[in-house]
Amino acid sequence: MKDALLLVDVLNDFRHEDGERLLESFRMRHEGMERALSEARSGGVPVIYAQDSRGVWDGDRSRLVREALDGLGGDLLDPLAPEEDDRFVVKPRYSAFDKTPLELVLQELEVERLLLAGSATEGCVAQTAIDARELGFKVSVLADACATVDERLEQVALEYLESVVGARIERS
Repeated sequence: MKDALLLVDVLNDFRHEDGERLLESFRMRHEGMERALSEARSGGVPVIYAQDSRGVWDGDRSRLVREALDGLGGDLLDPLAPEEDDRFVVKPRYSAFDKTPLELVLQELEVERLLLAGSATEGCVAQTAIDARELGFKVSVLADACATVDERLEQVALEYLESVVGARIERS
């Protein structure tokens, strides 16, 4: 079975209403994110970034990466930044599938299972997992590699994803 690591909204400048809480969680889950990325790259697993457009529709990957690295958590993001061969899609909504070419990218790579990491678990990661299952992909949410704004909602989301959606929740 061919896997892909999908990093959802990892590149964040944390300059928004929930930014401080998300950054705090991001710091706690950073090691898990780095581990997931390192294992994917060393194992030849394709890495795909799905990044919020932040209201600018120029598709400029370099700008989005630079803005995140220059943001409040830039020190954390540098080791998580995309490499030249990584795929990158810009998304307008919570789900990385909604109005993006992600499904086509995954089909081209012949991916069967998504390994999901990023932020926030209860929002964009959960919506992406739901849509992935609806499209027939197997899904593993790497809980230790996902940041959250609200730990209670995160637990509700993870329980829902596991028991209703059929996603596998992985913790190290």
